[in-house]
Amino acid sequence: MSAILTLNAGSSSLKFGLYRAASEPEILQSGQVENIGPVARLSLHDGTKREIGPADHAVAVRAILTALEGDLKGHQVEGVGHRIVHGGKAFGSPVELTEEALEQLETLVPLAPLHQPHNLAAVRAAQAAFPTARQIGCFDTAFHRGHPFVNDAFALPRRFYDQGVRRYGFHGLSYDYISSVLKRDWPDLAQGRVVICHLGNGASMCAVAQGRSRGSTMGFSALDGLPMGTRCGQLDPGVLLYLMAQGMTHAQIEQMLYSESGLLGLSQISHDMRTLLQSDDPRAAEAIDYYVFRIRRELGAMAAVLNGLDGVVFTGGIGENAAPIRARVIEGLDFLGLELDADANATGAVSIGAGAAKILTIKTDEERVIARAVASALAP
Repeated sequence: MSAILTLNAGSSSLKFGLYRAASEPEILQSGQVENIGPVARLSLHDGTKREIGPADHAVAVRAILTALEGDLKGHQVEGVGHRIVHGGKAFGSPVELTEEALEQLETLVPLAPLHQPHNLAAVRAAQAAFPTARQIGCFDTAFHRGHPFVNDAFALPRRFYDQGVRRYGFHGLSYDYISSVLKRDWPDLAQGRVVICHLGNGASMCAVAQGRSRGSTMGFSALDGLPMGTRCGQLDPGVLLYLMAQGMTHAQIEQMLYSESGLLGLSQISHDMRTLLQSDDPRAAEAIDYYVFRIRRELGAMAAVLNGLDGVVFTGGIGENAAPIRARVIEGLDFLGLELDADANATGAVSIGAGAAKILTIKTDEERVIARAVASALAP
């Protein structure tokens, strides 16, 4: 029987899902390899954990296959789907990852240095493990294709836009999944104006109308918009000119913006919201204050993009699990029709709104979006 494997590679993790191939793929097993590097560990959905030891992405893929031996009995992996963060101008829908496609995607590594190299490393590892399977790439930027010019352009000389210097937006696989859930379970809302807040170690927001992206807080790279675990979010470009004038190198600035900023940089304690919420250090409180302020500011901007608001969806690790953050974001936004049901929010209910606009908390599933794309590619 045909099976589909999905791989969602980050800098230090590799999430996976094994599905029975069907028009709506059936999950067989899932999990992730964490702490890729000297002390990698594999975790399965059922709670099983296995120490791997030193591992790169290729070793992680082999460990996953070993863990899946029982689930793979009677199944042949015919397609492997990959999350690719940046698709640039060329890739607006899932594609087969030929050598030509991989070469094009390599050129986008500078635009997503925390993700793209590891996404592509997982592709190479899967090619070695499944030489006859079709490798399908699914792009975080694809959901945002088709924006109006004003939502994508920077006010730079026009030649740069033509070269591809424009707002791409990210977290598209998550937004795709949430949009599919709205279409299934809240069809009226799915036809309306919704802001989806993907809040995790990486964070962004998307203005969606009738199931299509109309605006995103992220831009040319995965640095823009909201502050994140270690990424800065929106930043005056004059700051970068100043830092360069002070003698900082390209490598130093890149390291700071991607790995030393955001919640970690502001708090000097941790990038993890759970740790910050438990801390009594005033710097933790200030980092959270800034995080909430930026979400609220961008929520107003996204509502303006949509000419109104029918609902807000929280997703991602923080969005799904941090009730205090959801409460602080919504507080005082009744002028947008947003009012929180405090009890529902505290208990982690799906529907947590009490006002004119719906407020939902929905667990995202990027791997399922990837599996659906592979199933479509394998269909006769």
